[in-house]
Amino acid sequence: MYTSFAEKLSEPDLIDLGNEIYVVRFEVMKVTSVRAAVRDLLDRGVIRRGQTLVDSSSGIYGHALALVCRELGLKCHIFASVAVDAAIRTQLKYLGATYTQVPPSGDDGLQHDQETRVRLVHAYLKDNPDAYWMQQYHDDVHYIGYERVANTLVKELGSSDLTLVGGVGTGASTSAMGRYLRQAGSDARLVGIQPFGSRSFGSESIPLDGFIIAGIGSGIRFGNIDYRAYDDIHWINFDVSAAGCRRLLSTTGVFAGLSAGAGWQVANHVRAGRPDGGPIVFLAADPGHRYVDRVFPPDGPVEADPDHRPRIITDLADLTGPWCAMNWARRPYDVQDDLPVYPLPS
Repeated sequence: MYTSFAEKLSEPDLIDLGNEIYVVRFEVMKVTSVRAAVRDLLDRGVIRRGQTLVDSSSGIYGHALALVCRELGLKCHIFASVAVDAAIRTQLKYLGATYTQVPPSGDDGLQHDQETRVRLVHAYLKDNPDAYWMQQYHDDVHYIGYERVANTLVKELGSSDLTLVGGVGTGASTSAMGRYLRQAGSDARLVGIQPFGSRSFGSESIPLDGFIIAGIGSGIRFGNIDYRAYDDIHWINFDVSAAGCRRLLSTTGVFAGLSAGAGWQVANHVRAGRPDGGPIVFLAADPGHRYVDRVFPPDGPVEADPDHRPRIITDLADLTGPWCAMNWARRPYDVQDDLPVYPLPS
């Protein structure tokens, strides 16, 4: 029996999809990260019950933080991107969280939206000095919740020739899983996914497209990505990811969001290149409900999706849509700009 709904949501399901491809399916992936982080901060006396926790979010993190604050007796304020929909806003409201939703920011929406939200966090902290900033984009306290998930993978699938596929995001999922898988004795191959337009792995000059950027990419510099953890990086656009969502649902029954669709595409590409290789595991961060209108149109016939395949590149200068892949070879990366990790008010 679980002691809370947050505890239940922090435990994902490992599902065998056949052909030695597996999905770690979360209901709300960030609960795994946030619950462990907040409990650790409480245990160390960094925060106290009754205090307000604040952060910026494009949706899942904000919901997770509100849920955990409700469970553990803290308050919560979220600076929400335009991507935060009515379903998440409703849950924030009834969980007792407050939020400020940032309006659209024009053609350069991703970078400006994220910069604006972080600037608003700074302003909020100035007016509310007792609030605590969770810094999901920076603090690797958000790593620790994934240790149990990594240990479960090693226990269930073994440590030999394991490949993990998932969005890079802030680094607190795949960077963390790579770290803990390797600490558990697996020299796991880590394959990260980025959208075009993301600053994290050098595609900021490619125009971003659509909602996928909110979950697996970055318009500002993130401080908790371990670039040296990744063996390969795939850059995937909205159409390829959406096609992966539809194919994942129609072939396996798994109803999941855009990052999972991208993961399904990459997992099958990796399997095609290594038909006799070990298990391939990809992450599904959330179900597909918030993507229905754009990804799973309910009306009209079900049409076959294009058979997308990546263009293999060896230099970031060759990046182009709709899908590129590159052997990253666990090397560091110096983000090519002079922005601080957190833009401060001028």
